[in-house]
Amino acid sequence: MTSQQNLAGSGADDALELRKPHEMIVMMPRSARVTLTGRRIYTALLQISQTRLVAMPAMPAADFMFEAPLAAILRTTGSSGSERTAAKRYLLEMRSLEVDWESTAPGDGVKWRGFSMLSEVALEVRRGENWVSWSYPPTIMSALREPQRWATIDLEVLGKLGSYTAVALYEICIRYRDNPSGVTSRKPVTWWVDALSNGPGPERREWRKFKNERVKEAIAEINADTDLEIELIEHKQGRLIHEVQFAVRKKRHASTPRLATAQQPVDANLVLRAETLGIREIKLEGLIKEFGDDRVRDQIATLERRAASKSLRAVENPFSYLRSLLRNETEPAAQKEEVAGDSPPPPVDPGPAVEPVPIKSSASEGSGWLGEQIEAMKKEVAALEPAKLNKWVNRALQDLARKGLLNAVISRRAAQGDVLHGLLGSAVIFAYADATYGPDWKVDRQLFDAVEPSGK
Repeated sequence: MTSQQNLAGSGADDALELRKPHEMIVMMPRSARVTLTGRRIYTALLQISQTRLVAMPAMPAADFMFEAPLAAILRTTGSSGSERTAAKRYLLEMRSLEVDWESTAPGDGVKWRGFSMLSEVALEVRRGENWVSWSYPPTIMSALREPQRWATIDLEVLGKLGSYTAVALYEICIRYRDNPSGVTSRKPVTWWVDALSNGPGPERREWRKFKNERVKEAIAEINADTDLEIELIEHKQGRLIHEVQFAVRKKRHASTPRLATAQQPVDANLVLRAETLGIREIKLEGLIKEFGDDRVRDQIATLERRAASKSLRAVENPFSYLRSLLRNETEPAAQKEEVAGDSPPPPVDPGPAVEPVPIKSSASEGSGWLGEQIEAMKKEVAALEPAKLNKWVNRALQDLARKGLLNAVISRRAAQGDVLHGLLGSAVIFAYADATYGPDWKVDRQLFDAVEPSGK
């Protein structure tokens, strides 16, 4: 089994996971304090980077920059929008913040000493949204892409923990979740204080105080909010606590509130239809939350017909146009002028007086003529030989990585051969159809016949 297939191993389909190399489990700050939000953000950066590295055919150049919207990173970590300012400041500090990376294995000691967390980081505003670009030292890049041994970290579980010590302790203990011994390595109490603290060594607390102030609370958090049950084991030398380890076991019946309350994912076909019109997924999600899936789908079909008409001028801001369509759909007539004044659709030239072409329904792919086209393309893709299909899967993975949509779930499904469902399936179909038939395969030519004079 290849490393990429290993990285796409088993797990819940909706889990956002990081295969964290063992040599990166313990992070000991050397030059400054690391905040809880900062550590969560760094874990999210590692997860995003790993999924993109796995999708690449080869290791990128040392100066390769990963990138993602800051809002998406904060959502991944469970942080709120109010933490955006602090996140910006911390990201800019990461380049100069040095840490020691250490394995939890007995006798391994420090793996990498004095590494900067990031080689480079930049923040910029794109279309009114904050974006982060970052890069790593080559050693970290190699470990992320092809880890020899790793612990699987569920970012959603990590986001439930409310203290730095709980996060650090959970990451250490998760490595021993399936270990037959059921216990972590025995380490001196000074090692545990350093490994579970967010400040440099000189700030080290005495174990007794550190245990009462932070460790007990962290154990309670982990036992209450994760799939683990852990227990502190102290080893004395004389009357003093000399070494410490933790018993680790999986809960017999782990609670899964996430499955009961998880929001249904946005329809992958709808995402790609919106992106074709120039509307990003994050903005589409906001409209779906406000107006509902069916209404947004209906008005996207309206926008598709509007965009396909050559007799009307181009829509300059598709998102604002779609939002106005949705708002004006149900607003009382007296309020429509006020709402439209906020973000009006571009003026529409009535053009020739013709009846609009009816949109046929397609039960399998949302609705409308485009849905029928997608269904036809899907049948063609499904009939391809494996080698040819793999070509389009690779292209789709590259497209998703470039758009920031590639994640561990999609990479895992690609490795398992499940390539015609969900967002990956839609990306494969669109990649194949665009290259085979050209971008106009998504445009209903009957619309042109309806709005253009005959013989033109």
